[in-house]
Amino acid sequence: MITFKNINKEEPYKIFKEKYDDAFKAGQKTIEAIAISSYCKNKQEVHSRFVNLKFIKNKEFIFFSNYESPKAKHFELHPQITALFYWNTTNTQIRMKAKIEKTSIDFNKNYFENRASEKNALAISSKQSEKIKSYNEVLKKYEIALKSDDLALCPEYWGGFSFIPYYFEFWQGHESRINNRLIFNRIDNGWEKFIIQP
Repeated sequence: MITFKNINKEEPYKIFKEKYDDAFKAGQKTIEAIAISSYCKNKQEVHSRFVNLKFIKNKEFIFFSNYESPKAKHFELHPQITALFYWNTTNTQIRMKAKIEKTSIDFNKNYFENRASEKNALAISSKQSEKIKSYNEVLKKYEIALKSDDLALCPEYWGGFSFIPYYFEFWQGHESRINNRLIFNRIDNGWEKFIIQP
């Protein structure tokens, strides 16, 4: 699930919450899963992966990760991303474009110390995406962290990422493939709203 905190009153945020509520009521599994695409400037490659979106706080969409991971390095060199939800229970797709940045150290510490110990042990023990000899070694490192580390102490290399969309596409699928595509594009202090063809 996603935690909503004082969600913004602007129209695209209202529509997002309505679509989310519809999917939640329909029993959508992993409703918080969001695909984040980043650009690797050094290799000129686009990379995508799913993360768990934890919060929508006013206009901010927030997830957490390792700050030394490949995606974190991509964000640092090229802080523009695309983000994508797909909820099959309601055949709804939501696309976003945004600039991304790190959340504050205090925010990270507060969130980390209130998480489950098992999750924190993994965050502490894993050098995300680095090569390792075997999966058994992953498990061993995790078990060591679980028993010996301060699991309430947030590592400097772990924390949140926040993005505020400047573009939304609400795609509503239909069996006929005459899909409804509603766009909100940020212009100055308002939103340009229009429909695009399927």
